[in-house]
Parts: sequence; structure tokens; C-alpha cells
Amino acid sequence: MMKEAYPVIISREKDGYYVSIPDFGIATQGKSMVNAIEMARDAIGLMGIDMEDEGKELPKPNSAEIQPGENDVVTLVDVDFKEYRKKVDNRAVKKNCTIPYWLSLEAEKAGINFSKVLQEALMKKLRISKQNN
Repeated sequence: MMKEAYPVIISREKDGYYVSIPDFGIATQGKSMVNAIEMARDAIGLMGIDMEDEGKELPKPNSAEIQPGENDVVTLVDVDFKEYRKKVDNRAVKKNCTIPYWLSLEAEKAGINFSKVLQEALMKKLRISKQNN
């Protein structure tokens, strides 16, 4: 799927903004109007790629009934799912591994960056270059 624009309903609350995303049946919030829209884009992006990963079809924009309140703002939030996936799939994830204590001490003395060494070793083992990421 490429880029889509989904309607959202933004409601002012005492401590920020509440954002309902009817097509996905989810909601989020933000501290400012701009932050609320950014959070909506993030929520739609995450939900969309999760649905894709599970083999589910993404909802079409405007597939759900929109019922804004009197003072609510209804707007569209665009999401490029392909670009969003690239952005989040390159995020760092924490992995826990175990090595002998003596080896840990030696590596720390030498100023070794454990994360970098593990990344390099995994890429070498998997025959992956940085250009493939």
C-alpha cells in the first residue's frame, strides 16, 4: 500500500488533545494540535504495519462513520505506510546476551562497544552489508 489519508477527530481536553481514528478503531493524544496530528500519524502507521504483518487488509479511508462533537475538529492525516515501515524497521532493539565475566572485563578495559561488535558479527554471519539495511 502507498500513501493514504485517514480522517481523525480531534477533541480539546484540559491537558491537551484527544484524537479518535475511526477507520482503525483506535485513539491517541497529544499535548498540542501539531503533536496530536503527529501522534495520530504514528498510531495509524504502527497499526497499519502491524496489520500488514498479520496479513490483514488495511481499512479504506472513510470506512467508519464519523461522529464529531460540537467543538471537535475533523481533519485528514496522511500516512505513507511504505516510508513509515522503513522508519520504524530501522529502530534499535535491545537484546540481552551472556558472555563470560572475564571476557566482559577485558572488552570493557579495551573500550569495546558491545552493540557495534554484535551488529558487525551478525552482519558478517548473515552475509549482509550495511547497504542492504
